[in-house]
Amino acid sequence: MTITPPALSVFETLESEVRSYCRGWPAVFDRAQGARLTDEDGHSYLDFFAGAGSLNYGHNNPVLKRALIDYIERDGITHGLDMATTAKRAFLETFQNVILRPRDLPYKVMFPGPTGTNAVESALKLARKVKGRESVVSFTNAFHGMSLGSLAVTGNAFKRAGAGIPLVHGTPMPFDNYFDGTVPDFLWFERLLEDQGSGLNKPAAVIVETVQGEGGINVARAEWLRALQGLCERQDMLLIVDDIQMGCGRTGGFFSFEEAGIVPDIVTLSKSISGYGLPMSLCLFKPELDIWEPGEHNGTFRGNNPAFVTAAAALDAYWADGRVEQQTKERGLQVEQALLAICAEEPTAQFRGRGLVWGMEFEDPARASAVCARAFELGLLLETSGPQSEVVKLLPPLTITTEELDEGLRTLARCVRETAA
Repeated sequence: MTITPPALSVFETLESEVRSYCRGWPAVFDRAQGARLTDEDGHSYLDFFAGAGSLNYGHNNPVLKRALIDYIERDGITHGLDMATTAKRAFLETFQNVILRPRDLPYKVMFPGPTGTNAVESALKLARKVKGRESVVSFTNAFHGMSLGSLAVTGNAFKRAGAGIPLVHGTPMPFDNYFDGTVPDFLWFERLLEDQGSGLNKPAAVIVETVQGEGGINVARAEWLRALQGLCERQDMLLIVDDIQMGCGRTGGFFSFEEAGIVPDIVTLSKSISGYGLPMSLCLFKPELDIWEPGEHNGTFRGNNPAFVTAAAALDAYWADGRVEQQTKERGLQVEQALLAICAEEPTAQFRGRGLVWGMEFEDPARASAVCARAFELGLLLETSGPQSEVVKLLPPLTITTEELDEGLRTLARCVRETAA
């Protein structure tokens, strides 16, 4: 397939220079179904990006689409602020019965706003309110959002620089294996906490991703996460797990921390929680932390009722039994075997991942971008991640077929071969 970049006149002349994804994928997309998108010229693309993880159930999933259309056709509430609605009630009941109770999770549910960074901001604000302290510890190569509070606990220098002001009250610590196993876990962190002369203010909380998506697909070991929870308990700090990209089944279980057997104090969800790509986020926290005053944290678009409808439909369709979790693990093994074969032929590459999130890192950072560019030419959407964009990131829909997954992995292997020096 040969793709001729379209004339993007209105995008180039009217839309801000801040646009990014469209620069790597110079096509005007028109339709999408399942794991494929189609541009206005009829070219088809296999999607290994899935809306940055917001489309775990694929594009225009027919089950979710039917629920949404039925709701709209009966004139269901669209915008509801935080009013009680039948759609919100149905989502909360389904979330409790399908997700929380079977996992014995006691969380209260907060609707902080439409995006992931809204959830992170509310989590940080609540942790500081509960503990009466300002400092929050994050980890190297973390990404938690683009608003100021979230940026303060984000590691990427380029994104942090966009704030334009000092980012305060956030302290970075080494993520799992940051020193390639040469330093014991949390040696530096715990020493600072116990040393009255360290200069580290007592943190209110620690915020962590179990798998750092934007940071380069860095996978935390289960034992590292358990040790982190233990450290938080000993030092009277709250543990916040940012599950915005890795939650909703991306790593296998509905929550990415399930494998480690931990129960965070606060959890943030967004991306695929609506199931359909509609803006929605949640902040979950243990009941004893619910010390909010009415209206103390609010926002106009907390009540996206169409998102409640598709979210409830997604939970009913995909999480009432264990099939999606098992299927994701099986698809993950399929990806792992393919990446093993690719890396056996390409000594400058290594890979890592869990479930259906994987990354292939190259010694030459420019190689990852070249692989993604060639993939686009061949009809496969891939994106890079990592501080130097040195990692090719694989994030296909959880509902992708084995045939589609194999097709994409064969294309990836071809791109790696064709971009070799």
